[in-house]
Order: sequence, then structure tokens, then C-alpha cells
Amino acid sequence: MQRLIEQCIQEAVDKGGITLSLAQELMGIEDDLLPLLFYGACQLRDHYNGRGIGLCAIVNAKSGRCPEDCAFCAQSAHHQTQIEAYPLMDPDEILLKAQEAKAMGARRFAIVTSGKALSAKELAKAVQAIRLIEHAGLIPCASLGMLTKEAALRLKEAGLNRFHHNLETACSFFPRICTTHAYEEDLDTLRRAKEAGLQVCSGGIFGLGESQEQRLELAYTLKEMKVDSVALNFLDPIPGTPLESSQALAPLEYLRFVALFRFILPDKDIRICGGREYGLRDLHPLVFWAGASGIMIGNYLTTMGRDYQADLQMIQDLGLEKHDG
Repeated sequence: MQRLIEQCIQEAVDKGGITLSLAQELMGIEDDLLPLLFYGACQLRDHYNGRGIGLCAIVNAKSGRCPEDCAFCAQSAHHQTQIEAYPLMDPDEILLKAQEAKAMGARRFAIVTSGKALSAKELAKAVQAIRLIEHAGLIPCASLGMLTKEAALRLKEAGLNRFHHNLETACSFFPRICTTHAYEEDLDTLRRAKEAGLQVCSGGIFGLGESQEQRLELAYTLKEMKVDSVALNFLDPIPGTPLESSQALAPLEYLRFVALFRFILPDKDIRICGGREYGLRDLHPLVFWAGASGIMIGNYLTTMGRDYQADLQMIQDLGLEKHDG
């Protein structure tokens, strides 16, 4: 097994990622041999990203009433959930949240909005907020739903650095999760962001009911789309959503696929976002040994996050450090 891991490390470095056949072989590693897989993922993380861990934070800038029917989402108007719904915040309100995130140690700050896309009036407010975030000394990011070519160019001109838009899951499983838009629409949004010169962050959620093979399918789709950053989330079932009764995967299963994503996308920023406390439990620190190069700190969209001081202590205790990317 050690020889296989070394072969995969070398292939990932020489060819920019391992083949599907090798990924499938690694996927079948027994639990008691997972430390070898983590060793390889850690080697790749250190090779491309060093020992620095990127910290990002978000603001739920527009909440609820979303016309999409994503089965996991508390903000969908199709589900009966107990969340606060409100229109897009004013730029000054978003700036205050950004300053709070900066005080916690975040380097990147993202405006996140519910809904399929922003209206022209909402986009104008987002542009103002992006400029304020940049002036506050943070790297501005945004997750604003679907993008037109014109909107992408306007965001780029305003100073947006990275656009985030999750694919959520594999194309083959997507119709089980969302029926109100096509997977190709999400891919088109990633393409438009890239064409406008924006960095792109995209990923998905583990634990929606997808198979192991479908997790690999998502990884290779992200590779094909040439994303710059990969956001990995673990389902935290929300009461009132169709997935409210879903059972969490074993923490080692989540860690296995964090490591596999590192082998498939060795030079990418792999950030662990929503659901990490729920999914990883006591194995939380091992996510960095599995190849993660960043985390989202603070609160998430509709659920509370971990105490940021505990996250900073965890990074320090592991002999890692914050970096500015």
C-alpha cells in the first residue's frame, strides 16, 4: 500500500492529478490504512500550499424565499423551515460583518445571497459592498447565484477576486437534489466567471445520499472546469427539508474523500466549510492531515459555526499557520 501511495503522489505531481482508476483504487483502502492515504494527501498539500491554512468567512446577506427546491437547503421557499428571511443587506451592513470577520482572522470575505440570481438593483448594491470590503483590507468574494456575462464583468470591474458557485453534487445525482434548474446552468455560471477573469470556487456537499463513485464524479467535474478553489461541505440535516432524516456518514468517510479530492486536484485550494463540526466530530483536526488547506470560520448561512478561537487554536496546535490566500 505504501508503494501505491507513493505512486499516486508522484502521478499527482507529474500529471496534475491521479487517474480515475487510481482514485477508485485509493477509495477502497481499508479504514486501518487510511493514515497512509492521509500521509499522501498531506505531502501534496504541503507541496502546493505549504503549511499555511487559509481562513475565509461569509455573510448571509440575503436570506430565504429562494425559488429553487434544493433538498438540503433551509432557504428554499419549497420547504417549511424556521429561518429568518430578509432582503439584501445594505452595503454598510455587509461592511460591518466583514470587519467582524477580519477581527476573527479571516482573509477572504464572501457576500452570499439566496435566490437564483440578483436583480439589477441588488447587483448594484453588491458592487458597492465589494468595493467596501476591498477597502477594508479583505479579499472580496461572492456567491450570488447564476451569472450573466455582463454581471460577471461588472463584478470583476468592482474588484471581486473570487466567485463561488457550488455544483452541490455529481451531475448523475443532481436531479435527486434539485429539479428547478439544470446542472448545465451551474456549469455555465462557472464558465462565465472564468471568462470574466474571476477566480472560481466551487464544490459540493457530502452526505446527500450520493454514492462514492458520484463523489469522484464531482471531483473530476471540478477538475475539468479548472476551478481555483474547492469548497467541501458535510450535510447537516435541517428540520423541514426533505433531507432532515439523513444519517451522517462516518467521520472517516468524510476524511477519505477530502484526501481523494487532494489527490485528484492536488494544486487547488481545498476549503472545508459547512457541517464540519457535525460531520467530523472528534476527528475534526484530522481534516488538515487529510489534505485540507483552508476552512470557513464564523457562522454559516443558517447554522452556527464553531468558536473561531477554537479554530485558531486547532491550527496552532497542529503546527500549522494562517496564510493570506
